[in-house]
Amino acid sequence: MDLSLRRSHVGERHVLVVAGDIDIVSIPRFNDALTRLVTEARGTTVVVDLDGAGLVDDAGFGLLLGAAGRARTTGGDLVVVSTEPRMRQRLTDTGFDRAVTVVQSISGS
Repeated sequence: MDLSLRRSHVGERHVLVVAGDIDIVSIPRFNDALTRLVTEARGTTVVVDLDGAGLVDDAGFGLLLGAAGRARTTGGDLVVVSTEPRMRQRLTDTGFDRAVTVVQSISGS
């Protein structure tokens, strides 16, 4: 499934909405979008909504971890939204949710 990335705002939050697969083909676009998100929203908490993601490979999770680290160095943070049970289980099984906050809604971030 092709990757679609859309920026939006929910209240004061900068949000990156992901639809499609984050894999070897789409990693460069995803990395560019994450870098812009964290840079433009410096010092704030940004949100990456994975509810529309069909697949996130390990490299995609690595990019999210790196973006969270960059956000934190400027006084901000990164939060991931996921309601899909298989994705939430993977985030738990890999320990991702111990490094990055995972919530079920943007308003819960």
